[in-house]
Amino acid sequence: MDLRVLLVEGRGTVPSAGSVVDTGLLHPPFVVRDDAGAEIEPVTGYLRQLALSDCSQLTCRSYAFGMLRWFRLLWLLQIDWDRATEAEVAVMVGWLRSAQNPQRRRSDPRTQPAGSVNARTGKPALRAGYAPSTINHGLSVVSGFYLFHAHEGRGPVRNPVPVASQRRRVLAHRSALETPARFGRARLRQRVIDPLPRSIPDRLWDELFAAMGCDRDRALLEFFVSSGARAAELLGLTVEDLDWAGQRIWVISKGTRARQMVPASPQAFVYLARYLDEAGVPAAGERLWRTRRGDTRPLAYWALRRILQRANATLGTNWTLHDLRHTAATRMVNGGKLTLAEVQAILRHADIRVTGRYLTARVEDLVEKLAEHYSRPRPPVTYTAGYDAADIAAVFGA
Repeated sequence: MDLRVLLVEGRGTVPSAGSVVDTGLLHPPFVVRDDAGAEIEPVTGYLRQLALSDCSQLTCRSYAFGMLRWFRLLWLLQIDWDRATEAEVAVMVGWLRSAQNPQRRRSDPRTQPAGSVNARTGKPALRAGYAPSTINHGLSVVSGFYLFHAHEGRGPVRNPVPVASQRRRVLAHRSALETPARFGRARLRQRVIDPLPRSIPDRLWDELFAAMGCDRDRALLEFFVSSGARAAELLGLTVEDLDWAGQRIWVISKGTRARQMVPASPQAFVYLARYLDEAGVPAAGERLWRTRRGDTRPLAYWALRRILQRANATLGTNWTLHDLRHTAATRMVNGGKLTLAEVQAILRHADIRVTGRYLTARVEDLVEKLAEHYSRPRPPVTYTAGYDAADIAAVFGA
């Protein structure tokens, strides 16, 4: 069978050739190298242009891995990058649709199977393969790569990644206040279903909080659910970012990368004070959250995620760190004390429509209300006074 058909049907494998390397530079922070260790210059130019366009280091890293995936496929098919066509892009999409994502492999047999739904939280586990949004991101990375080289006068005459020209023409002249028009997807683009925000119900939140083993972890959860800050924003806190009197913290926002003020609850500062009394106050400029075992060092994202994973294993749940931000947003929006614009300012959403998504009620949050509704006795049937009972029986069968 032809190699391309094998890849599209998920029966072929793409060798893990090449690598993404951290350069330690600003422009670009990452480069892609082949098996011989040689830097792929066309990709380096593209990544440098992204960095110079004020993209974050994480964005450059994500694009570097997207380009590595594309070049691995081209190496396997023995196609030069400037000779690629839509046929090779279709092979990449078919392979990603049918291949197993190595990041989804789990060695622990107790781990929830891929794609299954957790009975306690109602949240599905990640699918075994690549998500539609990941495939679309890969298409955007490759498309941008060829657009860059077309601007520089290199590469194929036509971008191998299909585009929806009608959609682009209309969106180019659309006002930000208008409701976005719906158009068909470009060829090879995947359908992405935007899930509703997943908040933690109060009963399950109490269980999660009780599963925390120390004041550091309790303080982290309180800051998450009261401030709505993201994990990377909280992990970057230093002593100088705390305003004890004003009950607020200063974080570096993900989108703008600006230092912004975020309010937090008094309870979060109480647990933080207990944690600092036990662990000691870090020196000026050092990260606030530290490890508790071995040599003290700043708490990394993976260590923070491991805290939540241990609690999930105990409770039989599958909450994620971003669910904590969703929980904070849901409580603020539906608490009746803050307006939607005020919640938008606290969460630092660029568009108020994003904040408005948290107004949607979820069935998982209405279990107790539904149980009360089902157990309510049927109201008795009554008739206006003055009618003869025999006449009512004859007409209505009562």
